[in-house]
Amino acid sequence: MTGRIFTKAYATEAERLTAQRNHEWLSRHAGPMALPPITGSGLRELMFTWADGRHAEPRDLEPVAQHLGSCHEAAWRSCLHKARLTTAHVSDGHVIAGFVGPRTSAFCRRFREGHIASAQALDAALTLLSRAADRPVAFYKDTNPRNILIAQSGPPITVDTDDLTLAPFGYDLAKLVVTVSMTFGSLPIDQIDRALTAYNLAAAAHHPQLGQTTLTQLMEYAELHGTLTAPYLGRGGYRWPWTRVRPTPTPRRRT
Repeated sequence: MTGRIFTKAYATEAERLTAQRNHEWLSRHAGPMALPPITGSGLRELMFTWADGRHAEPRDLEPVAQHLGSCHEAAWRSCLHKARLTTAHVSDGHVIAGFVGPRTSAFCRRFREGHIASAQALDAALTLLSRAADRPVAFYKDTNPRNILIAQSGPPITVDTDDLTLAPFGYDLAKLVVTVSMTFGSLPIDQIDRALTAYNLAAAAHHPQLGQTTLTQLMEYAELHGTLTAPYLGRGGYRWPWTRVRPTPTPRRRT
């Protein structure tokens, strides 16, 4: 980081305030997460200490996964062990949206927009959501290649705290897998499996239960992300639809 400042503009004051509160919550509860400090704010903008680094690439998948697992473990240990995926969680006066409700609404929108082919496919997606409802609670903050900076030394730097919800362990890693694939092309399933192993080892540092995301579960989450990210194809560096770059063959090694 240098003495320079990065200023991010927001469409509304409410969006700016949400991003600021998300940043404060992550700084307090996500432990190892490296976030550029907020140096000031305006009505619709936040100023951050400048962070030097390149955007994440396929070669960074495993170390970023390990780092993400550590951050999720820290947040669970700090306060998310009290949370449920079916309801919003209030922490330090900040309301973090639940996992199931917002995504149920999002999938219904995707169905109306034509990104889900049939009512049967919509039901399948909603079933996957409900199946995850009782799993240990981590958080989701849209981990995509543009939101992770790889510095010359030190941990990955996390930027953009606009989005923050509850999510099961492994869900935000699946977002990284999908968005890296949509940006750079298909990833070998063995590389994804190694990243998941690194994530699970880091997540299990405090409690073994937190490191039990299976490859099957991860790829189910990836299917959910593929549908939710579909409208952004052609924007933000997303060059391929998930349906084209999802890894083959279908993972069968761990169930």
